[in-house]
Amino acid sequence: MKSIINTAFFCTLTAPALAACKIYGQQDISGCLKNIFCRSSRLSFLRKHTGSLQLRIYLQQLHFIVLTVFLLIPASAYCEQYDWSMGVYAGQYYDSEPAGFTHGNAAYLDQYITAVTASKTVWRSETFPMSLEIDGMLGHQFGLATLQEVAIAPVIRWSSFPWNKILQTDFRFGPLGVSYTTVISPLERGTNGDGNNTLNFLLAELAFSLPQIKSEEIFLRLHHRCSMYDVINNYGANGEDFFALGYRHFF
Repeated sequence: MKSIINTAFFCTLTAPALAACKIYGQQDISGCLKNIFCRSSRLSFLRKHTGSLQLRIYLQQLHFIVLTVFLLIPASAYCEQYDWSMGVYAGQYYDSEPAGFTHGNAAYLDQYITAVTASKTVWRSETFPMSLEIDGMLGHQFGLATLQEVAIAPVIRWSSFPWNKILQTDFRFGPLGVSYTTVISPLERGTNGDGNNTLNFLLAELAFSLPQIKSEEIFLRLHHRCSMYDVINNYGANGEDFFALGYRHFF
């Protein structure tokens, strides 16, 4: 009977204890249990005096309840969260909208952009691997035209993909933002030569990082300025599109 109770005691603790070890960064169950319980002198005393069946069952139930409570707390409560980021990216102009780029219908021109970007996480979902960020950029364009650009947009980040244990992958999308250029680029002017300094700003990104170093990320960005199908202006110009490679650091 004693051996049965001991087996049940071990099996009951194993599953939640393994999960707790993962949360607390312990390498084994004993280390995890020691980290959680051994600071309590009363529990330490009880663990040394578990000769009776009733007391052993009591400890089994107590350990199970405490570990279960810890496991019910969202894992994000134990993981370091990064709310701010800074980054840089550079890219080349292509002559189609993002939809055309994804279908391979883009030709590159001698117009380039270098930019610094920053973001702030303002909301995280408790149910889904999703967050909302405010993304801003300050860029310099050169080549066929020289000008500066500043833009800001709310961005949704989706952080769940099946291969994330090997390569952390995030998708970021911000369809509605504001972009301002100091000069109206000749690439944005309509047939009559008119254009707008202020247009809608859209960005789409795939970001990659190592699972153990999520504070450093490499990203591919589609940087897009547009009139939102002539809602902002009806000059007949697409705006500007850049395909860029960037690096971002979280803190």
